[in-house]
Amino acid sequence: MSRIRAVTFDAGGTLIEPWPSVGAIYAEVAAEFGFSCEAERLTAGFFNAWHSRSSFAYSRAEWFEVVQHSFRESCDVSTKMFDVIYERFSESRCWRIYDDVLPALEQLNARNLRLAVISNWDERLVPLLQSLDLANHFEAIFPSALVGAHKPSPKIFYHAAACLEIAPAEILHIGDSQNEDILGALAAGFQARRIRRSGAVEPYDIQALTSHGLE
Repeated sequence: MSRIRAVTFDAGGTLIEPWPSVGAIYAEVAAEFGFSCEAERLTAGFFNAWHSRSSFAYSRAEWFEVVQHSFRESCDVSTKMFDVIYERFSESRCWRIYDDVLPALEQLNARNLRLAVISNWDERLVPLLQSLDLANHFEAIFPSALVGAHKPSPKIFYHAAACLEIAPAEILHIGDSQNEDILGALAAGFQARRIRRSGAVEPYDIQALTSHGLE
């Protein structure tokens, strides 16, 4: 393998996760509008909505459809209620940084590796990472909606490599999705490592992956 000069990361499910859960945040907003909803049911509704879509361009209109689908067994979602939900997910208090992330970023920075984010996301990603004090760890952040290409399309990876002025083969991409992160990155000529969250332990934490990938 080529020498690694840069490491890029997916965001959701890799660096950060909704906190305490998507459903809990939905239920919190619903309560503000006078609805009593079960967080667990809303989380299940969200994942059902998410996995039922064959494509997603991360537009506000598409997010509205996902939220409506998530609530379909609980209550009707008005435009005003959706607007509050949409903005709520831009707040740092609704996200948690995984425990292994900061130590890994510090380790990589100490090795003079260039760091960036390549994520399927919308315009909220950069200000969100700034509010979480994560943005300063990265040279560049590439949200798919702003690039105009979404993983697994190699176009977003090519775009990142061109902006970093580094050959794709010299970039290691880390993410939690086999299709979007691993297959997408490999198709663009990147090196790639998959991380598994939801309680998985070494060798699936970021520190183990980055150390293994850089040996």
